[in-house]
Amino acid sequence: MTVLQMLKPHAGLRVLVTGGASGIGLVIARAFIDAGARVHICDASPDAIDALANAEASVECNAITSTLADVADKAAVERVFADVRRELGGLDVLVNNAGIAGPTGGIEEIDVDEWEQTIDVNLNAQFYFARRAVPLLREAHGGGTIIALSSVAGRLGYAFRTPYAATKWAVVGMTRSLAIELGPSNIRVNAIQPGIVKGPRIERVIAARAKQLNLSYEEMEKQYLAKISLRRMTTPEEVAATALFLCSPAGGGISGQAISVCGNVEVL
Repeated sequence: MTVLQMLKPHAGLRVLVTGGASGIGLVIARAFIDAGARVHICDASPDAIDALANAEASVECNAITSTLADVADKAAVERVFADVRRELGGLDVLVNNAGIAGPTGGIEEIDVDEWEQTIDVNLNAQFYFARRAVPLLREAHGGGTIIALSSVAGRLGYAFRTPYAATKWAVVGMTRSLAIELGPSNIRVNAIQPGIVKGPRIERVIAARAKQLNLSYEEMEKQYLAKISLRRMTTPEEVAATALFLCSPAGGGISGQAISVCGNVEVL
């Protein structure tokens, strides 16, 4: 196998992407499809699931199968894995992508219920899915891969976003621990830490912040970009390409790492 051939994941990988009906999760799911994988996604949004099903039915490619599920609901997680067994017959890759932004505010202002919801979705769900995926990954020919979506907030302090940052740091801790635990079973575990990702979500964030500070959108965007060494946003495709690389033979020696795909965000 040449170095160039090593850069492409093996065809036929069986992949589960949580939160995969929109945003980064959908871009990751479609990237794996393009690489010849079979993909199952779960998502909590029925509208996103329906939109994805309609879109996939209209294109000439393998359809992405799906389960409507709240990742923080343990019973829903069981349904997801029942569907994975039925649709894929096993699992080679788990992409633990689902997450929420959580509340914004000083520590004394944060509602306890919102704190708990952020922990449930961003951290507990990653545990639920990894716990159920590992027996399937042990059965996979040639070993398996877990990719956890963390954030640059998992390597930097993030004032007024403590619940979110706490979960993203915890994801890195879980990643490094599982890499040690599962390495002897030839299961590799890594985290991806996206930064400011281009798309409608960050555009809404910038617009809202600009309005709050009585600035133009352009002035506010400039302030965001000034925090990034490359002075540009990351694209969802760059995040997806990193996921593919980690599942390729070229990434076969990488485990226990938290890889920032962010243009080097210097501060949040």
